[in-house]
Amino acid sequence: MLKITNLTKSYKKLIANDNVSISVDAGQVAVLLGPNGAGKSTLIKCVAGLLRYEGSITINGHDNNSVEAKSALGYVPETPAVYDLLTVDEHLEFIRRVYKTEEYDDYSAMLLERFELSDKRDKLGKELSKGMQQKLSICCALAHKPSLLILDEPMVGLDPRAIRELKQLFRELKAEGKAIVISTHMLEIVEDYWDATYIMMNAKVAAARENKTGRGRNTRKLVLQHNRKTG
Repeated sequence: MLKITNLTKSYKKLIANDNVSISVDAGQVAVLLGPNGAGKSTLIKCVAGLLRYEGSITINGHDNNSVEAKSALGYVPETPAVYDLLTVDEHLEFIRRVYKTEEYDDYSAMLLERFELSDKRDKLGKELSKGMQQKLSICCALAHKPSLLILDEPMVGLDPRAIRELKQLFRELKAEGKAIVISTHMLEIVEDYWDATYIMMNAKVAAARENKTGRGRNTRKLVLQHNRKTG
């Protein structure tokens, strides 16, 4: 579903990603784990097509900047980017028109219900709290039912109920065969449902781990390895 090959991104003399290669299959949850400044967000933005880079990124076999790849991709940025003068409903309508999906459907209504935004449909983006903006950003990323979902620090700003709901949604999407990539420095996020974890340090993938036992039983070992590398 997602294949990153020899990706390098630099800002003049600063190398943000150094020859990174990652592969994520359909039905897998992959985690980019590492401290701030390790290059996780840069990699996510490259996949989303927001940055120029050297190397190759394909989504479902298509170049990540192609229409086919964009149609298959859902992106949740680290900082919610909502429109101040659009209501919650208008955000979802905008997404549906961009991706040429069906009119307002049960799936969109379900997303708003699960993230407690049903009673905020007429609220403007600028009237929402940071937490509600994050929830809306997640709903917008999912509205066109992407086959690849990439999220940059998705739990930041969410209340405990929304975090539980998002984790459950990850499990459901995984069961449906969707591919998910989560960038985070919060170790507890990798519990229970991860398939592959890439530990990033100093712009490189310092280590990669697969969860072959299920239910996150390798999490403690992974945490210890991560702590040794960061400490």
